[in-house]
Amino acid sequence: MHVNMKIGCLHAHHSNIEYIEQALSSSRSELLHFVDPALVYRISSDGAFGLEDAMRRVKEQLEWIAGADTDAILITCTNYIAVLQEEESSVVVPVLKIDEPFFESVCACEEPQLVLFTNPATVEGTMGRLREHARKAGRQPRIEVLVLEGLFDLFMQGKKEEHRLALAERLRNIASEASGKRISVGQLSMSEAAKQVREETGIEIGHPLEGLASYIERTLCR
Repeated sequence: MHVNMKIGCLHAHHSNIEYIEQALSSSRSELLHFVDPALVYRISSDGAFGLEDAMRRVKEQLEWIAGADTDAILITCTNYIAVLQEEESSVVVPVLKIDEPFFESVCACEEPQLVLFTNPATVEGTMGRLREHARKAGRQPRIEVLVLEGLFDLFMQGKKEEHRLALAERLRNIASEASGKRISVGQLSMSEAAKQVREETGIEIGHPLEGLASYIERTLCR
């Protein structure tokens, strides 16, 4: 990765900062973190807050981060990415999306797959982008989606350890029953538990942090 690049990271929750710092620890780039959980709450709970409102808010955030003398922006929230659409066109620095390397991994798999989420509000946007990514790549991944209810609120409440333990238990159970299917988790907030269960069981569980560092390097070094 470029030496001494400054990457602005846009998060929906402060807990994601640690994940990104660890994933990019080998990089010599400077990471600036910007956190705003309000958009996730508004999208999921405010019926008067529409798509245009969300797009306008994300555009404002990207312009604000770009104005902080950043060389690139990394968006770590799949909800933000889903509403982004073409709004990044007004931002002069590259806008990187954390789910791009995850999509590459999913589309490269030919066996049946189970993609897990904990936030129902994330599913439609993420899967829509995944299907579009697969179409452009000429792939037809066989995917079943499963939402694990009752866990995302723990994460948003800052109960990180309780969230990790509860999610890891659910993942162990699913991994033991999903014979013949590749398992992935579709949210950054699920990555820590996924890595834990993979280390404990030896069962491969894909997550959004896999391949992130190489994806950023490939993109910024073009």
